[in-house]
Amino acid sequence: MRARQESCCFTGHRPGKLPWRYNEEDTRCLALKRRMADAVETAYEEGFRHFLCGMAQGCDLYFCEAALALREKHPDVTVEAAIPCPTQADTWPNAQKERYQRLVAACDFETMVSDHYTSSCMQRRDRYMVDHASLLIAAFDGSAGGTRYTVEYAMRRGLAIVDLPISAD
Repeated sequence: MRARQESCCFTGHRPGKLPWRYNEEDTRCLALKRRMADAVETAYEEGFRHFLCGMAQGCDLYFCEAALALREKHPDVTVEAAIPCPTQADTWPNAQKERYQRLVAACDFETMVSDHYTSSCMQRRDRYMVDHASLLIAAFDGSAGGTRYTVEYAMRRGLAIVDLPISAD
C-alpha cells in the first residue's frame, strides 16, 4: 500500500441521484467523466500515485475507470478497490455486476472492509478510504446520503477536497 500523502480517494453519487440515472451516453455524464479524468491527471501531476475507489454503482465506477486509464499512461499508478462487503454487487443488474467484477479484477489491490454486510459497512468503507488518503475528489450535489457523509468526514480529517460539479450546465 502507498503512503497516505500520495493517496487519493473518491466519493460520488449512485445512478439514482444522477440526473441521467443509468444513461452514460448523456452529455452531462460524458462531461463528468472528462472532469474526473482531468482531476485524476491533475492529482497525478501533484504527486498522487495511489487511487482508492469505493466500487459503488455510478460515480465510483466512473472514477475507477478514470484511475485505471491513468495507470495505462503512468505505470507507477496503483488502484485499490475498497469494498464494503463481499455481497456489494450481488443485487445489481447483470451488466453492472460484470463491469464491477471486471474493474475489481483490474485493480492492483482489493480491500474487503467487512466480511459480511452490516448496516454500517458502507460508512466503514468510506472512512477506510478517507483514513488512507490525503486528497478526496468528490462528485457531489450537496444532498444528504453517503457522499455527504464522506465529504464531511474528509473535512473533519483535514483532507484536501476537489469538488467536481455533477452537471456543469
